[in-house]
Amino acid sequence: MTNYPPSLTPPGKTSVLGIGVSHSNYYDCTEFIINSAKVRQSCTVAPTPVHGIMTGYLDPKGHGDRLNQFTLVVPDGQPVRWAMNLLRKPDRPHLSDRVYGPTLMLHLCAAAANENIGIFLYGSTPQVLESLQQNLQDKFPNLTIAGTISPPFRSLTPEEDAEYIQQIKDSGAGIIFIGLGCPRQEAWAFEKSQNLDSALVCVGAAFDFHAGNVPQAPSWMQKVGLEWLFRLLQEPTRLWQRYILLNPLYLILLSLQLMRLLPLKTPLKKDFS
Repeated sequence: MTNYPPSLTPPGKTSVLGIGVSHSNYYDCTEFIINSAKVRQSCTVAPTPVHGIMTGYLDPKGHGDRLNQFTLVVPDGQPVRWAMNLLRKPDRPHLSDRVYGPTLMLHLCAAAANENIGIFLYGSTPQVLESLQQNLQDKFPNLTIAGTISPPFRSLTPEEDAEYIQQIKDSGAGIIFIGLGCPRQEAWAFEKSQNLDSALVCVGAAFDFHAGNVPQAPSWMQKVGLEWLFRLLQEPTRLWQRYILLNPLYLILLSLQLMRLLPLKTPLKKDFS
């Protein structure tokens, strides 16, 4: 486990189905990532909704173990935030809002522009990256986008991998946004964090949202935890298994955890409550 200086101590975590989720908010999360980027301290950040929690629970030795070694795993979905508030210890703060990946990305871009920290965009298609880059520059004129990479949707050759990592290093970017989808983006961030002295932030669908490629759910649906329904109606063929099967299972397992009847497959870390 990384030994952080006092100014970069990550927040504590609460176990949600064996996955440690950080007690954080937009302000604290942004401050931590920006400070890490300033001192070139590598950190890994995963805004995690129900799908990510369930993927970790069902794959404890793979995705679950990776997530539990991330610096920050923040509650991307309202149901994850609600679970944390139900499970938290009395000395942990009540979370009044989630830390939604697409919104966190905008907070970080604004702060990076102010602090003259370059960002890098890794993932998605060349067309999405072109629109995303243009929209971010329009919204944050002082933002330095140090580079972009659209990797092929297959396993990279060692030569390709080395070339991409060197390109990211040479860019000098302090924050790398990764839009590969769960669990591919978390696996990439986990693997590359040892080679990069940047903050690696997994933001998933944020690339498509901010590029204007995919619509976001109305704010009222997001607030009441119905974003999943909006996305399901938008992409039923791709997402039906994720939401129709995993959401009910999540509620069942969470109920068992609240009753202390859930056998956790992933060992709890020492900083979990």
